[in-house]
Amino acid sequence: MKANERRQQILTLLKEQNEPITGSSIAKEMNVTRQVIVGDVSLIKASGEPIVATSQGYVYLTTVHPESACKRTIVCRHSAEQTEEELTILVDHGVKIEDVVVEHPVYGDLTARLNISSRRDIQRFIEQVNSTNASFLLELTSGIHTHTISADHIEALDDVEKELAEKGILLES
Repeated sequence: MKANERRQQILTLLKEQNEPITGSSIAKEMNVTRQVIVGDVSLIKASGEPIVATSQGYVYLTTVHPESACKRTIVCRHSAEQTEEELTILVDHGVKIEDVVVEHPVYGDLTARLNISSRRDIQRFIEQVNSTNASFLLELTSGIHTHTISADHIEALDDVEKELAEKGILLES
């Protein structure tokens, strides 16, 4: 298969998926290495396709109607050991964790897309961090980080902020 055909097939595959798909699984399906897929996806993204790499795999972004999701940025501070607790509080309120951002003294804002909306997503994320011996971004900033969060109703965002504040996780001004 030619590279252009493979990229078109990757794009079609991502558009058809409702859940993230890993580079490794795409590579296996295309009979190439994961690194080839990383390069292909980078070229597809450069052509303007809305593909993002998340901790669970690649996602093709579809248009979200502004009225269907309320968004907010929250500032949190906690230890690495409290990450699962923080994420669980968020998803248990029906909130999606879109990203995490830390302010690095050299590189400025470092952003990682998370797209976590269920306990299953949390378990996959935690397992991936543990299995790769990676560090949480919050470890670069003494636990301080922001999340962009979204929900169908503003009340869910209000309720989650209240619970995070009660647990001492929400950094309030």
